[in-house]
Amino acid sequence: MITADYHTHTGFSDDSDAAPAAMAERAIALGLKSLCITDHMDYLFPAQYAPITFVFDPDVYFAELLRLKETYKDRLEIRIGIELGLRNEADVRASCVDYYKKLAAGYPFDFLIGSTHVLEGLDPYYPEYWETHGAREGMRSYFEAIWENVDAYDMFDVYGHLDYLVRYVPQDMPKMNHGGKKSNEKNAQNTRDYCFSDYAELLEAILKKLISSGRGIEVNTSGYKYGLPFAHPRAEVLKLYRKLGGEILTVGSDAHTPEHIAYDFARAQELLFSLGFRYYTVYRGRKAVFLPL
Repeated sequence: MITADYHTHTGFSDDSDAAPAAMAERAIALGLKSLCITDHMDYLFPAQYAPITFVFDPDVYFAELLRLKETYKDRLEIRIGIELGLRNEADVRASCVDYYKKLAAGYPFDFLIGSTHVLEGLDPYYPEYWETHGAREGMRSYFEAIWENVDAYDMFDVYGHLDYLVRYVPQDMPKMNHGGKKSNEKNAQNTRDYCFSDYAELLEAILKKLISSGRGIEVNTSGYKYGLPFAHPRAEVLKLYRKLGGEILTVGSDAHTPEHIAYDFARAQELLFSLGFRYYTVYRGRKAVFLPL
């Protein structure tokens, strides 16, 4: 049974108003044993999205979460994490790498997620990214950015929501089915989906890099919340990860509100078991600990 949610957000993230205590109370009500809060830190987030910055004061963050940890010490294991927004653009990459290295070394984090949220200076959550990219090209650019980021950044523990970008592809875009050719794959039915085979080589390269460097990936159940038929990443990616020898696998809801804590964890557990996984991973003091599913 999965009893630890390792990807959650509170009011320290610009896209959440949740109080840390409310997240903890919900986790307890659901019977979780551990909750890792991983608020957004997207250093140099593009200025055009101001006042959104996805940056917070880590001193204030630690002070608040250490108080939370003490308050709930007899009822819930609170772990302190962060989700780093990794950038591959040449004009900001070096500054981001330097900032995140100092951040990781300067605070006693339990867990660090690395994620790609911005491409070519744009947040693909908004339509402007897709105005210059077709669905298939936009996804490829995203995976290529991840491939570069795995090399450039060495301070994170797992890569977050590997294929989450697909949920933001505009619904009126052409279907992603092998560049317009007819496909028999069930995963090419609509624009909020993609064909694994289109990116299999690139995804394999990403997974091999992560495995060889002792890092892992997460199963992010927010895909279910967004109405997709899969978590992030989809089952084919998880199957490949296991085939390549990948073992480090955290599970997170990406909850931004208390009601989404541990979202569809039973479904995620069933999926992982069906793919041959028998353990999932939590982190304590940046050290991986394997727990039975």
